[in-house]
Amino acid sequence: MIKKLDILIIKSFIGPFIAAFLISIFVLTMQFFWLYIDDLVGKGLGLFTVLKLVGLVTLFWVPTALPLALLFSSIMTFGNLGESFELVAIKAAGIPLLRFMRPLLIITFFIGGLAFLFANNIIPVTQLKLSALKYDIIVSKPSIDIKEGVFYDKIDGYVIKLGRKEENDSIIHDVVIFEKGYNLQDNLLIAETGVMRVTKDKQFLEFILKNGCRYEEKGARNVRNTQFTRMGFSQYKKVFDLKSFQMNKTGDSAFYDPKMLSIRQLNHAIDSLKHLDSFYAKQSNKEITPYLRFARYVDTGWTQSIKNPLPIVKKTKLIPDSLRLSIQESANNQLATIKGSVDMMARDYKEKYQSLQLHEIEWHRKFTLSIACLVLFLIGAPLGSIIRKGGLGTPLVFAIIFFVIFHLFNTFGEKFVKSGQTNAIVGMWLSTFILIPIGAFLIFKAMRDSQLFNQESYYRTFKRVRELITNFKENKSIKRHEKSQ
Repeated sequence: MIKKLDILIIKSFIGPFIAAFLISIFVLTMQFFWLYIDDLVGKGLGLFTVLKLVGLVTLFWVPTALPLALLFSSIMTFGNLGESFELVAIKAAGIPLLRFMRPLLIITFFIGGLAFLFANNIIPVTQLKLSALKYDIIVSKPSIDIKEGVFYDKIDGYVIKLGRKEENDSIIHDVVIFEKGYNLQDNLLIAETGVMRVTKDKQFLEFILKNGCRYEEKGARNVRNTQFTRMGFSQYKKVFDLKSFQMNKTGDSAFYDPKMLSIRQLNHAIDSLKHLDSFYAKQSNKEITPYLRFARYVDTGWTQSIKNPLPIVKKTKLIPDSLRLSIQESANNQLATIKGSVDMMARDYKEKYQSLQLHEIEWHRKFTLSIACLVLFLIGAPLGSIIRKGGLGTPLVFAIIFFVIFHLFNTFGEKFVKSGQTNAIVGMWLSTFILIPIGAFLIFKAMRDSQLFNQESYYRTFKRVRELITNFKENKSIKRHEKSQ
């Protein structure tokens, strides 16, 4: 049954929560654009494209903004109640802290569930749309991705460096293009100016270069005489296949990322990646055993010879001198083949294991942000009742401090998982494990009207400590004096 006290608490909470949520969304969205402002401003993007990008980025940050908004609004709500002495009146009426926290606790559970649904159903689609929009921007405006004075190597087989671009991004200056090959040196293409554009079918990127040279060297590496060709040109056309951007717009699978999967899809992917050990054990047996021919003849005599091996001198005498060199070469070739197979399987195993880690990280992230809503509320509510300061100043400071702590430990935990130092459970829940004891401590202090942030209380405590230290030193000096006598 909802009482007047519950209505009062809810009304005091709704306004600050909406304001905090909008501020958080704005700050987090602006953070994205601050990072990419140089790539977007002055690129001729349409208004619809910009609004679509803003909307997708805003949706992406919603699950992160909800815990921050709950933390800030809970501190602000209970701080306002404490500053206006309404909190004192409620406690004087015999109502405990947990009782008037109950309506907001119910709302927090609802917001946490909403954050989970958002992260599980909306964020995967949003991430996919963001990747597709980025592809469209790169294809329609490739100069957005190719920056001035930076070597660009995302096109397979080429490295491009542009000295300067004009505002329209079509006219380029001081162009340097390295063509990777298997010759002695990479081919080099240099031009003073040029025009960069995409074909109408958006399949190729064209460079119309002017006033430049092309350098090429041919020949074998072990041969001294090589052929060096220098070709000057007044106009030269170079065409790049946009498939080399490694983003083929053939469907959603082209932009695959674990962030684009729901819980059900992540469960399926993790289940298929968890059986790596048994798969690679069979694969290694299949790849390596054919080259270890002696393993086919494993019997009692062979096992006995392993237990009592012959000396190396006797082993070499068993092989005639005429066959020793060919046998050594054959053995070295087999060992090289085995080593190549093992290295290839090791690289493949490492990539699959890293993919498993990324999927597990995203699986736990769906839940950590939802639980963070509850944890940060359990910190903000008692903290607001302790500091008893409303407005924007003090609540904002404490909200930023605790959210930074949450974000840092969340980032550290994710890095630990990716580096293999811990598993996904410990890494992704590290911030929660640290903040829960802090919340329990603050609730304990708030229920007993603790003077946790009272300067006078700390002054009295330190004064007592100083008196104890002074008395201890005086007693110690008296005892020394008595012993000397």
